[in-house]
Amino acid sequence: MTGRDALGRRTFVTGAAAAAFVAGPGGASAQAAELVGGNLPDFHRALKDELDFPLAWGTSPVRDFGAWRRAARATVEEHLLVDRQHGVPYAPEFTDRAETHGFTRELVTVSLTRYERVRGALLTPHGTGPFPAVLLLHDHGAKFDIGKEKLVRPWYDDTRLASARAWADRCFSGRFVGDELARRGYVVLCLDALGWGDRGPVTYEQQQALAANFYNLGSSLAGLVAREDARAAGFLAGLDRVDARRVAAVGFSMGAYRAWQTAALSDHVAAAASVCWMTGLKEMMVPGNNTLRGQSAYYMLHPGLARHLDIPDVASIAAPRPMYFLGGEQDTLFTAEGVRTAYGKMRAVWCSRDAGDRLRTQVWPGLGHVFTAPMQDEVFGWLDTVV
Repeated sequence: MTGRDALGRRTFVTGAAAAAFVAGPGGASAQAAELVGGNLPDFHRALKDELDFPLAWGTSPVRDFGAWRRAARATVEEHLLVDRQHGVPYAPEFTDRAETHGFTRELVTVSLTRYERVRGALLTPHGTGPFPAVLLLHDHGAKFDIGKEKLVRPWYDDTRLASARAWADRCFSGRFVGDELARRGYVVLCLDALGWGDRGPVTYEQQQALAANFYNLGSSLAGLVAREDARAAGFLAGLDRVDARRVAAVGFSMGAYRAWQTAALSDHVAAAASVCWMTGLKEMMVPGNNTLRGQSAYYMLHPGLARHLDIPDVASIAAPRPMYFLGGEQDTLFTAEGVRTAYGKMRAVWCSRDAGDRLRTQVWPGLGHVFTAPMQDEVFGWLDTVV
């Protein structure tokens, strides 16, 4: 919208001001275009209304489920902006082996992409394999000095131990989830995502610049994480000590997002448990939501994908494999409406495959954004029945 100032120069009017200019003071258009806080554009409602997720199962014209899964996965992969890394050897190096009660600890360094070597913690139960396995995916938490150490006790680094213990106390009832899984008979692999632990630390303020420069380079921060996680699942499934048919992905918070995303992108994952990350996109994009701050959102942002698929639509690519989604009733990061919407969309997909019993969804009363010992025990028990 343009106009002229007192000197006859052309001026530009945008957003809510433009609506007021057209409709006049107090006009309906001015009221409808009222500026909304939380870093949303004043026309965000119109943008959301245009999202109809045309490739969602049940909306897509593709009626064969296998063909839909292939098409939906291809659409997601196209929006990762990072290629599939075919032919890149993992070339694992194993170091810092240590025995503890019930399992063996090792550090393993692998090539998940052709760009960088990544170090992770690998735990193997005592006994005769092959064993079931868990790809364990760490959270964000705006805490970058530790990554894999959030979930696996850092036997190799005393300087990180205090930080890791404090995080376990805050989020996991004082437990190291990876160690608990290894004691229960699972091989566990947990690696640092870019920005955490050995691959950081970044600061909270650096995340957005990091993501922007990935885009400048024709790539994507979220896409890199997705590709690395899928490759990690393939590496874990390929270990001689692992039963390749019994690999699960498990994660909390951002790690939960990574868990269901990996299940959607990799057939190496037989089941996934996602704690405190699932919602409908439109219900998430509301004033005050943490996602609108930018920064950490870029680890989970695939540009343009929302023109095709909603968040639960992407997770549904994993159907009809067993999946468990759970979160706290008082988790302020996700609206109750968003959680209900997502659970409902996914349930419709699993039920369409006569597999409603393979999808478990749960909201824990009285809890926030945590993965407490009782929640862990539920997940561990569920894993024992599905992998």
